[in-house]
Amino acid sequence: MSVGGQSVVEFLSSVLPAPGNSRLEDEFQRPLVTLTFAQSLDGKIAGKEGKQLILSGRESMLMTHWMRTKHDAILVGIGTALNDDPQLNSRHIPEDERPSHLPRPVILDANLRLRPDCKLLKNYRGRKGRRPWVICDANLTPDDERKSTLEDAGARVIGVPSFITISSGFIMIPDLLKVLYNFGIKTLMVEGGATIIGSFLAEPARTKLNAIVDTLIITISPTLIGDDGVGYGEKLSATQIPSLKHIRTEVMGRDVVVVSALE
Repeated sequence: MSVGGQSVVEFLSSVLPAPGNSRLEDEFQRPLVTLTFAQSLDGKIAGKEGKQLILSGRESMLMTHWMRTKHDAILVGIGTALNDDPQLNSRHIPEDERPSHLPRPVILDANLRLRPDCKLLKNYRGRKGRRPWVICDANLTPDDERKSTLEDAGARVIGVPSFITISSGFIMIPDLLKVLYNFGIKTLMVEGGATIIGSFLAEPARTKLNAIVDTLIITISPTLIGDDGVGYGEKLSATQIPSLKHIRTEVMGRDVVVVSALE
């Protein structure tokens, strides 16, 4: 597939920052972060109550799968893991072209709600995928039955200190990124869902830190979903919306892919 006269790999190499940026690694101690998702024309990323929608066309889906191979790990939230039961692999790349590198699946699941029979764990047990990491609230007791059940199913459960709210623990994004960095993750692809996307976009305004997303890649599908759909910007206030620097826009099949950097 050609993108603007380039191969998909060349296109991604032109828009993704290269790992090994010593300033980033020494000063910020976090992975390079790519935030990417597909949305409808009216800004929806899922259907009613988070139901999965296939928004990407064949060409942009292939681009996304190539993008996965350019990262050490892929992060999704527990809502996406439960609603979509994703595989987070590169299966749409033709087998004779598919890189041997598989990204590490990472699920942000503060209260350990991931199902032990999910596809990510089935793929790992069947030697078709890497061992998933499940990031949970470090305040959960070590003998929690949910933890042992997921570990028995093949997951690696990693506790991250959380900010305690009335209802549950809330894992702070900078703490999450630091833990992943210390575990050797130097490039991270964040795919959603809505809560995760909103959290990553709003984090710099909350903490007054520099942007924690290095590249934003949005696939826009020529589809309208309506009010029942789930968006990612409803809880973002005007003061939380980051400034964007346009990098590149390309048409991929029926879809438009917009690449930006956060300032």
